[in-house]
Amino acid sequence: MPQPDGAETGGVGTASPRGTALPGGTTDPVAIGRRVKKLRKERGLTQRQLAEPEYTAAYVSTLEAGKVRPSEAALRHIADRLGVAGEELATGRPTYLAAELRMQLTDAQRVLAVADAADARAVYEQVLERADAYELTEERGAALIGLGECALETGELAEALARFEAAEQALAGEPLPARARAVRGRSIVHYLAGELRYSCYLLESAIDELNTSGLHDPSALLQLYTASIAPYMDMGAHARAAQAAELALALVPQVSDPVLVAGMHRTVARTLIAEGRADAAQTSLTRAAELYEQFQMRTELAHCHWMRGYVCAQDGDLAQAEAALRTARSMLVSKRAALYVSQVEVELADVLRRRGKSQEAAELLENLLSGLQHDRGAVHAGGAHRLLGLIAEGAGDVESAELHYASALTLLEQAGAAGDLADICRLLGDLMRHEGRTEEALNAYRTGLGHRAEPGTTTLGPAPARPPVTPWT
Repeated sequence: MPQPDGAETGGVGTASPRGTALPGGTTDPVAIGRRVKKLRKERGLTQRQLAEPEYTAAYVSTLEAGKVRPSEAALRHIADRLGVAGEELATGRPTYLAAELRMQLTDAQRVLAVADAADARAVYEQVLERADAYELTEERGAALIGLGECALETGELAEALARFEAAEQALAGEPLPARARAVRGRSIVHYLAGELRYSCYLLESAIDELNTSGLHDPSALLQLYTASIAPYMDMGAHARAAQAAELALALVPQVSDPVLVAGMHRTVARTLIAEGRADAAQTSLTRAAELYEQFQMRTELAHCHWMRGYVCAQDGDLAQAEAALRTARSMLVSKRAALYVSQVEVELADVLRRRGKSQEAAELLENLLSGLQHDRGAVHAGGAHRLLGLIAEGAGDVESAELHYASALTLLEQAGAAGDLADICRLLGDLMRHEGRTEEALNAYRTGLGHRAEPGTTTLGPAPARPPVTPWT
């Protein structure tokens, strides 16, 4: 079941800690000179008035011409006389610009959580424009990540990928923890596009780098482990998904961001239900929902209802599953989160089919497939064809059933969804066997066994390095 695990927009105030040197600084005497001259004239001061008593008019003239690099003491003196901060004089940035932009980033994250992605996008674009103008690297990276998350919500995967890649480039000089959100964003794009193996590769590479380089940042690791669970599950690598969930749970005491913790609880529920621990899965979802309610995060709360519907369906409570999935669908429609709506509709159609509402399920799936673009949603498009195949087979339309199973098989092979592939091969083999096509059925079963033999290991390399026993003590 595809899930937008790890798709949270992050907690409040996610710009990374400051402390890097200011770009340019006092190394550009020409630019500083221009600023000094402009500010001096605006204030009606002569060069002598600006210079005295510490310096001479000749020094100010030379400085304004860009022929001398001012010392820190000279910069402080002139800035005081001009009534500006030394940083603003040296860089041209308004004194409180960085703090102001970080506040705007927090506001944009809140808007994305509770309102329309278009409104949040407008704020992020304003921040990006100002951060570009004043070469504020961290704020620029955060704005690009925010724009990527807006595009994820509206299902614009190509734009989302471009934004996350640009954020990684902008933050290339920062430590990996500062780039974790961008890496996670890229992995989610590839996951939603059906590129499960590459999604896992991105996450595992980052996790390995964090764990082997001493950069044991709990928040960054929690984001990456949480995001890896969904592609692991869809690839059939259940043991690796369970290990990621275990490590994520162990990180919680070191993480202060409640939104990241909520995302972890929501995602871990999937591994718990796979282990047959329905009560534990419900408890985990309740914790997540409480945190999302507290912060009024509608998209993430909708994902909680979605996962609750999945858990109820796996546990056999179809009435509760239908109610939860309809709630999730309604909330995501109101947020215009088109791609996530499609994923929920696949889950809802399965529940409707199991409840004997096959016609309604088929209509939902046909509409879903007609609206999907070819470059996204391969896993849930495959799931839709599988369900349409089951509905057609139940109605005695063997030809349509086989066509849908074959379409699902092609899509899932492209995505590398090993567990679902094995199931499709079984369904296709059963259909062929009932039609008397024994050899074709055997070939389908063999293909399925090949995908099922070693879940995940045929497409994934060695598991990421585990963190040291006590990395945060």
